[in-house]
Amino acid sequence: MLDPNTVLSSVFGFDSFRPAQERIVRRVLGIGGERGHALVLMPTGGGKSLCYQVPALCMEGGTLVVSPLIALMQDQVDTLRRRNAAAAFINSTVSREERESRLEAFVAGRIKLLYVTPERFRKPEFVERIRAARVELLAVDEAHCISEWGHDFRPDYSRLGEFRKLIGDPITIALTATATPDVQQDIIAKLGLVPDDVLLVHRGIDRPNLRLEAEEIFDEKMKFEVLRSVLGTYNGSGIIYFSLIQTLERFSQMLADKGHRHGVYHGRLQSGPRRAVQRRFLRGEQDLILATNAFGMGIDKPDIRFIVHAEVPASIESYYQEIGRAGRDGQDSLCMLLYSQEDLAIQMDFIKWSNPNAGFYARLFGILEGTGGDINTLGPEYLREQLNFKNRRDFRLETALGMLDRYGVTEGTLDDRDLRVVAELPPQLEDEERMEEKLERDNRKLLSMVQYFRGESCRRVFVEKYFGFHDEKPCGNCDRCDANGFS
Repeated sequence: MLDPNTVLSSVFGFDSFRPAQERIVRRVLGIGGERGHALVLMPTGGGKSLCYQVPALCMEGGTLVVSPLIALMQDQVDTLRRRNAAAAFINSTVSREERESRLEAFVAGRIKLLYVTPERFRKPEFVERIRAARVELLAVDEAHCISEWGHDFRPDYSRLGEFRKLIGDPITIALTATATPDVQQDIIAKLGLVPDDVLLVHRGIDRPNLRLEAEEIFDEKMKFEVLRSVLGTYNGSGIIYFSLIQTLERFSQMLADKGHRHGVYHGRLQSGPRRAVQRRFLRGEQDLILATNAFGMGIDKPDIRFIVHAEVPASIESYYQEIGRAGRDGQDSLCMLLYSQEDLAIQMDFIKWSNPNAGFYARLFGILEGTGGDINTLGPEYLREQLNFKNRRDFRLETALGMLDRYGVTEGTLDDRDLRVVAELPPQLEDEERMEEKLERDNRKLLSMVQYFRGESCRRVFVEKYFGFHDEKPCGNCDRCDANGFS
């Protein structure tokens, strides 16, 4: 086994680990004690990847990395290859021949780190072949996706415990920026681990340079004035997050009219323009981005000086993950939340539409089965008419189609005109009681955002308590600490 400090220096160019990273690496490699599993909670940009990449390059066997984010895994593999580390990825963007070639190289030990999406485990041929590999470490990125109580549940993630057994129960490291205590317990249980055998490492919001502020907004004019004030005060790169694309586009025009140059990023844009906006931002050619929460995953830009949430996020988890993109270079950075009752109502609608009930799934499944391949010609508007809803902001159809795909009920998409039903509805999408419980949890998450805004105590302490850590001192760098004399 190679020395981790040597690998850290020679491959990644760092002189030393951060204390939390060193604890995790020693645990996974068994240095100074018995080898064991780890659950790592670190903010975005906190150095999570090194916690499994360094051990992977020290071990004789291979490391399998599970990630739901195709763009992020491609970026990480490209970075590792530039450092002469043997890494590859397998996902839907790779041809069949290349997938087979990379898999065989991993089985043979020529590739040390293989990144895969969780959907890959649906393929029996993949599972059968990967069992022949010597998988010494399983790294589960975005581990909150395992839990249906997390903010981005993916059914394929919930089957990773079964997959662990198939490949011999390797040492496992699960990593996420956001997990409440119940989600932490769910991650450990779903992976088939024993809590006492898992090292839990939580670094919290460990960047004192991030200033947390929140301000109540009563109309769009006031919101626009606050945004312009931030732009006039903080020089450098920044992101302004919106919930609604139409609101984003309206503020984009308003800012443009006042001479504020910026890029726009949201889900309705084609992939080419989205990538171009992201590239310009990363290169420093575009300082300001107006975006929905579709923007940010994989953004490794150290000098983001401000992040403004122009509309209330759906949860503390989302907010925490997004503000973690600011100030990675250690310089002062602003994290501003603009709060309004109208935005809160919009988020309540979002939560409702993100949680279709069992009857909705049953009707949609019946239509898809009844129309067969004709649905690709009839299109989404036909589905909306048959499902009897006309509100253009109601995205239950998109939510339900996404969940049918995640559960393996359908394959293909309406956009590509190849959507087809390949399996029956799973019990989870027919369980109304379970769905009502999920809706209630999501509403409680939104209530926590209200409490974060309304609370009188240190904002950073509030977030830490939300994630189950109760001994934090006031940060001295938020508007509540200013008001309470803790600056």
